[in-house]
Amino acid sequence: MTEITQKFTVPGDDKETMRRILRNVYEALTEKGYNPVNQIVGYLLTEDPTYITNYNGARSMICKIDRDELMQVLVQEYLFAQY
Repeated sequence: MTEITQKFTVPGDDKETMRRILRNVYEALTEKGYNPVNQIVGYLLTEDPTYITNYNGARSMICKIDRDELMQVLVQEYLFAQY
């Protein structure tokens, strides 16, 4: 039995939408006094939406993003970031 590695790509428009949503969620978490990075990581690891506040619709926004695609983009951006 041969297993073929599945490829998936995220279109550019989707990346920009993800970036905008992630920034809005970050701002909402910050305004509510949470550590936004810790909360977003908690959500990404568990897919438990209670890590994200309902404030300013942040929870419903982040639930619109496919978690696997978001993690793919985050890893790509981290690996190829220009420092």
